[in-house]
Amino acid sequence: MREYDDETLGHLQQCELMILDDFLHICDSEGLTYFGLAGTALGAVRHKGFIPWDDDIDVGLPSKDLERLIEVVKADYSDKYVIMNAAEDIHYPLPTTRMMLKGTQFCEEALQSVPCFMGIFLDLYAFDAVADDEKAYRKQAWDAWWWSHVRILLSIPKPVLPFGGGLKAVASKICQFASWFFNKVGMTSERAFKNEEAARNRYRDCETKRIAYLCDTDRFSQTIAWDDLLPLKKLEYEGRQIAFPSNYEQHLVDLYGDYMTLPPEEKRKNHFPARLDFGPY
Repeated sequence: MREYDDETLGHLQQCELMILDDFLHICDSEGLTYFGLAGTALGAVRHKGFIPWDDDIDVGLPSKDLERLIEVVKADYSDKYVIMNAAEDIHYPLPTTRMMLKGTQFCEEALQSVPCFMGIFLDLYAFDAVADDEKAYRKQAWDAWWWSHVRILLSIPKPVLPFGGGLKAVASKICQFASWFFNKVGMTSERAFKNEEAARNRYRDCETKRIAYLCDTDRFSQTIAWDDLLPLKKLEYEGRQIAFPSNYEQHLVDLYGDYMTLPPEEKRKNHFPARLDFGPY
């Protein structure tokens, strides 16, 4: 795979910051709650912006806030952006929503055969209400995770796996068999998405103490209590002030351990996508 040169990566990051600026304007105008996540939080704390070799921005929103954001983008920004998720195009296999820049292309290697628009994007994660009861919460998380990954395998028999070695080879074979099996028994992306949505929305109308993005690789890693989320804290990010959970330090420790220590150079990887076109930008 081809790696970015500095000029291309910088150009991509500037396009993403343009999307971020419009996103922040909508959130401020509409009074929407959002918060930076994962590598975006790490970049804000350690670098006051992008991790130097990173090529995306990750933001979480409570589900109802994300739904309102989507409404505004489609109504007022349709000349500039495309909203992409499974509700908009069932061929889109991921459980995230992307706010994509029209006239551009950005398609990761694993998604290059997926028949839907893929542009330069801001990655948006829906955080759903989850059960306070631990047993019910874990059942909800497993159900949402299972059906979201069934949907991925229906479209991508060889997904990107977060590990290597012999385990990766075995897991890759299992994924390919599972993809074949689900297609063989007549499972459809529409049915899988309906079941995924039902699990995610199980406590939608309840006042629960926690919200979660349930479809991550580790279905339990992105669960946060409202008391740990609020009040949000603003941190500098590429000259902007953006919001993060009040307990962002613990979030980073849980994800990265000693997060202020840079990884060795051989692990500072980025990969040029299969298709990249800046279009008019």
